[in-house]
Amino acid sequence: MISLTQPGKFSAFNAAPLRQNLKRTVKRFIISFTDTNTIMINKTAKGVLLVLSGAISYGILATIVKYSNGLGMHTGVLVFMQYLVGAIVLSIITGMKQNKTADFKPTSKSKLKLVMFGTSVGLTSCLYYMSIQYVPVSVGIVLLMQSIWMGVVLEFILTRKPVATTKILAAVITIFGTVLASDVLFQDAEISWTGIMWGFAAAAAYTLSLYASSHIEKEVQSFVRSKYLITGGLIAVILFWNVDIVNNFNTINILVSGVVLALFGTVLPPLLFTKGIPYIGLGLASILISVEIPVSIMSAQLVLGEQVSLVQWLGVCIIFFSIVLANLKTIKESRQETPG
Repeated sequence: MISLTQPGKFSAFNAAPLRQNLKRTVKRFIISFTDTNTIMINKTAKGVLLVLSGAISYGILATIVKYSNGLGMHTGVLVFMQYLVGAIVLSIITGMKQNKTADFKPTSKSKLKLVMFGTSVGLTSCLYYMSIQYVPVSVGIVLLMQSIWMGVVLEFILTRKPVATTKILAAVITIFGTVLASDVLFQDAEISWTGIMWGFAAAAAYTLSLYASSHIEKEVQSFVRSKYLITGGLIAVILFWNVDIVNNFNTINILVSGVVLALFGTVLPPLLFTKGIPYIGLGLASILISVEIPVSIMSAQLVLGEQVSLVQWLGVCIIFFSIVLANLKTIKESRQETPG
């Protein structure tokens, strides 16, 4: 807006008040956008997405393995490729980060300890993939989740302290849910006890790997720990399958499947969990990671054509509830500790 004061001369409209109002509006917007609660919500949402993505990655592994088995690929070679590619990629990532950060080199003792406990990670995959050779993926993943009550037992053995009532209750509920989810009471077909034994062995190894992930050398950066844990897993895979790996490396398609398994099984989940868990806390993360169960079952239904009854889904829901129950205390603690 302009006004004529003298012929041929213009006086500009006083813009100072307009600039002040604009500054106040922008400042108010920035304050509202950077409000502590808003930041916390954004970080929580980011953490949830990252952890869920990691859980989904884990959930499709068994289906990939069983589908590849149907194409003539040997389980031993598949799991070997999974860990070999994973170890290489994590080593490259660690090397790149090491060039930027000099304050995270673990000691030789720490490395050895991580590699030793990492063997439980590799054994988990070997035993779990063996289990699904005899039972459906939907049953195999349920057997793997017996790590819930096994974890309670391991905690008692290691600490010699009374276990929280909620965890004991969660363990009992898990066992009840497993009976339903595995459909042992209602199916007409003969149960493969071989597959069930492999599944329980996988759960025991998984319990140890979870303990290693959350307790061993915690001061070492997560991506470095992942590298040495996966390296230990690779050693366990080689010892478990040994000559079968060489004898059955018979198709180039195994390389493709191995890379896919490595991406979704040994590379992405550790990186996603490392980024996401600090935003939401371990308790909520444990619950979100259990989404692996329905993802595994649904992927088996869609890709492999496995049939899952309503009773089995009820059992899965019960197991999921037991996971929530077991982590209630941790969730409350992490809400207080999670940075805003």
